[in-house]
Amino acid sequence: MQPGELSVVTGAFGYTGRYITGRLLSRGQRVKTLTGHPDRPNPFGGSIEVAAYSFRDRKRLVENLRGAVTLYNTYWIRFPYGKASFLTAVANTAKLIDAAKEAGVQRFVHISITNASDDSDLPYFKGKGMVEKILIGSGLSYAIIRPSVLFGAGDVLINNIAWMLRRFPLFVIPGAGDYRLQPVFVEDVAEMAVGAAGREQNLIIDAVGPEIFTFEQLVRLIAQKIKRSSKIVHLNPGPALFLARLIGFLVNDVVLTRDEANGLMANLLVSGNPPTGKTSFSEWLDLNACNLGTRYASELSRHFWHGAHGGRSRFLERICSSERA
Repeated sequence: MQPGELSVVTGAFGYTGRYITGRLLSRGQRVKTLTGHPDRPNPFGGSIEVAAYSFRDRKRLVENLRGAVTLYNTYWIRFPYGKASFLTAVANTAKLIDAAKEAGVQRFVHISITNASDDSDLPYFKGKGMVEKILIGSGLSYAIIRPSVLFGAGDVLINNIAWMLRRFPLFVIPGAGDYRLQPVFVEDVAEMAVGAAGREQNLIIDAVGPEIFTFEQLVRLIAQKIKRSSKIVHLNPGPALFLARLIGFLVNDVVLTRDEANGLMANLLVSGNPPTGKTSFSEWLDLNACNLGTRYASELSRHFWHGAHGGRSRFLERICSSERA
């Protein structure tokens, strides 16, 4: 990787893509992003070129990738919404892979998920596995980065656990809470992705941190660090998901899906390989607890509505404001 080379990052205004873009710019790379939200505020100003996704226009998609040495792909959906489904996400990513090959992209760095498999019963993990299979069979030079649960400034899951602990006297855990997860720092994932771009061999890397927690241990640690004493309650997954949907109604968002709960409880967010992330979640939490969960992070607002949470969310913020730190 040489300074001045062009890299394309899908979703540079999103979460993982934003950190990858920042790292590339710090190394003197030229960056172009393909995004579904070209009108979104650009945190990089004029430092990067912006183009809209054009999955329906193959010629335009190829031209938007031409000249790029590396393509970093973070494009995906967390859950189906409107016309967006996991199958359309797979099909769009296949178009991106095909266009990258025609455009002469030399290296395709793809952000996947731990334990992705096209044989999975869970649509999220199955879709990710299908994309991996397409990329591996494409003939492109590739690196597949498989993060578990991301943490860092601006994340959704960890932040919103803290947000609920700050506002509600009870925190409901689906099932026994003894299923495990291995959180990884988003900056470490960005470093792995950029580092993998400079290597020649095809790679599949589990991006996982140095600590493994049960879900209950994780929740209790967050509660302790943000100084909240919410009562931890265990419920069967069905009632727990019903309460998650109720909170989702109040904040105009999808808090937790059945597939996400099943993935957690199936221990799919841990790796059997040695940790690749350097940053300890517990140490990061010590430094960031005062800001964690002070605002709700809305998935729908980020990826579909591009605005505030909506009236119900603001109403909930008002009625909970007396419980804030």
